[in-house]
Amino acid sequence: MPPKQQIHKLCQIFSSSKTPQTNSLLPKPLRTSLTPASSDTAESPDLPTWLRHKENSEFTDHNDDDFIIPTVAEWTKNDNVGNVNQVGGHLLFETDVSDVDKVGEILQKHYPSTDSVVQALNGCGVNATNALISQLLKRFSNDWVPAFGVFIWAKNQTGYIHTLEIYDSMVDVLGKRKKFCLMWGLVKEMELKGYISLVTMSKVMRRLARAGQYEDAIEAFRGMENFGVSKDIEALNTLMDALVKEGSVEHAHSVFMEFKDCMPADPRSFNILIHGYCKARKLDDARKIMDEMEKHGFQPNVVSYSCFIESYCKSKDFRNADATLDEMQEKGCKPNVITYTIIMLALGKAKQVNEALEVYDKMKRNECVPDSSFYSSLIYILSQSGRLKDAWDVFEDMEKQGIRRDLLTYKTMITSAFNHSQEENALKLLQRMEEDSCKPDIQTYAPLLKMCCKKKRMKVLKFLLNHMFKNNVSIDLGTYTLLVRGLCKNGKLEHACFFFKETVLKGMIPEDGTYKMLLEELEKNDTTEAKEKIQKLMLRAKGQNPI
Repeated sequence: MPPKQQIHKLCQIFSSSKTPQTNSLLPKPLRTSLTPASSDTAESPDLPTWLRHKENSEFTDHNDDDFIIPTVAEWTKNDNVGNVNQVGGHLLFETDVSDVDKVGEILQKHYPSTDSVVQALNGCGVNATNALISQLLKRFSNDWVPAFGVFIWAKNQTGYIHTLEIYDSMVDVLGKRKKFCLMWGLVKEMELKGYISLVTMSKVMRRLARAGQYEDAIEAFRGMENFGVSKDIEALNTLMDALVKEGSVEHAHSVFMEFKDCMPADPRSFNILIHGYCKARKLDDARKIMDEMEKHGFQPNVVSYSCFIESYCKSKDFRNADATLDEMQEKGCKPNVITYTIIMLALGKAKQVNEALEVYDKMKRNECVPDSSFYSSLIYILSQSGRLKDAWDVFEDMEKQGIRRDLLTYKTMITSAFNHSQEENALKLLQRMEEDSCKPDIQTYAPLLKMCCKKKRMKVLKFLLNHMFKNNVSIDLGTYTLLVRGLCKNGKLEHACFFFKETVLKGMIPEDGTYKMLLEELEKNDTTEAKEKIQKLMLRAKGQNPI
């Protein structure tokens, strides 16, 4: 069957009764250097055979407890998994693995200050390069002390000069960790070098907005010209977009009104506000913005209408979503693939699967071509309804249709595999991402880490954490919360305490719910000493003074 017809046939036959295909595959553990080595003694399963043998790598369902991932021995490029320092994936994303790993190993230790980081790096025998520093800033993007330490260390090296991009990355890291005094100090330094651009100020405004400091973000925009950056409609739209995405369409509208007379708005300005009000479920206000958009001579476009459709879909108000779709078509505004994807995904989440799949026929009639996001949404719907075989067929069909499987596609497939207890396939997908040169992000690893916590596969957990580190994916507070809660829930209190400590030592404040959960489990197990240490750590976390 021609590739273009396969997805259409799937939509036609979907209403037929099928038996959901599920697996019950139990993973065996791996190792990484981020958790206590002593814990291995309490774990009964041995390492799986896929670390020692190469076989056929096709996706299959296995009932064997010692589940097989045959090509991982090649993937990890290492048969001696017992050595903590030797475990790691074969990575496609590093230019100088030895130097990155050497400096990364030094930075993994906990340092009280950036000066101590610089001191530790002095004499390490590694020459600073832009590629090296760029990777390290990604690897430690959620741990500002080593990130800023290596930034300062490199700057002090003879013959080395930070690029504009590296300065921007460091500004973003400091802003992410709410080290705003240091962030502004770095911006001042960039000003002297003539490095500040709209990209720099965008990072500043977005980080301030993310921290809920809306007025400070607006003040940063007001003062942009002092740094040599034009205060134009593009910059205003960037500020408004940051405010809307971080939950304050009111501030976005206020700053729009403040500058609209000196900066003529464009269609994007109005669409940002429409999106903000639709997101806040204030549809009457969104309609007023659309009316104002028309008064300014701009016709509402597919983005404008799609914002309303998305809001209706989130409320499962499909009648008004269809009415809005009809309205836009009557006005000569053709829906695009994003519009259809929004509708299809909402129908699928509402368990109206057949109606969701009918959206494809509607797209076809309107000569709208699916993209990777559409495919990912379709895969999600099929997986959620138990049609795993169909989900895999869609996944494989993407390449035949000329659609590249992207990060969202892989995250959807990995989450699906986890939700249906297909641990083997979930890990194989991570391997396949590398083969497709698709770099994983923090959300990619989340279901895999949950899987390890649930199944108490500590060696696999260690391997994945090391794999994240090698791929320059920095662990954030959400991931630490996942680990502490998951391990605590499944009786791995030693490891839960370890990751709680890691959270605090990296300057993050654990969530109160996570803290209480860990304390309760420690009380049940009568571990008074450990409980006291956790209490002291929490006091330390909440008592940290801003630097």
